[in-house]
Amino acid sequence: MVHRDCRFCAIARGEVQARIVLDDGDVLAFLDHRPLFPGHCLVIPREHHETLPDLPPHMLEPLFGAARVLARAVKEVLDADGSFVAVNNVVSQSVPHLHVHVVPRRRKDGLRGFFWPRTPYRDEHHADQIHDSLRTAVERMRPG
Repeated sequence: MVHRDCRFCAIARGEVQARIVLDDGDVLAFLDHRPLFPGHCLVIPREHHETLPDLPPHMLEPLFGAARVLARAVKEVLDADGSFVAVNNVVSQSVPHLHVHVVPRRRKDGLRGFFWPRTPYRDEHHADQIHDSLRTAVERMRPG
């Protein structure tokens, strides 16, 4: 099911531009346009499901398998110490379409509790560089 007024559905349909780093048919991942840190990705089911409880069981592996690949990719590409992987359900969910945040983390990076600074890309070229590097890493890391 697709919702005409959903921004993420529009991205999935190719109607809204996004820096796609993974496209597995049923699952899509792209750079967040308001990243906590450069490399912050959103992983979504292509089909519209608002929250994790709404997700059909057969979609758990594709969605979280993609999040797993992205967690490895952001660590490698951005030389991060690790990653933060999170899902908001309704509260703090800025777009009512299920999405998994995969955020590169470094020790002492400034994230404390839930008052997080937003760190934008330096410029479009910086965002393009990270996009290209993550997409290459994802292709290399995907099983099969």
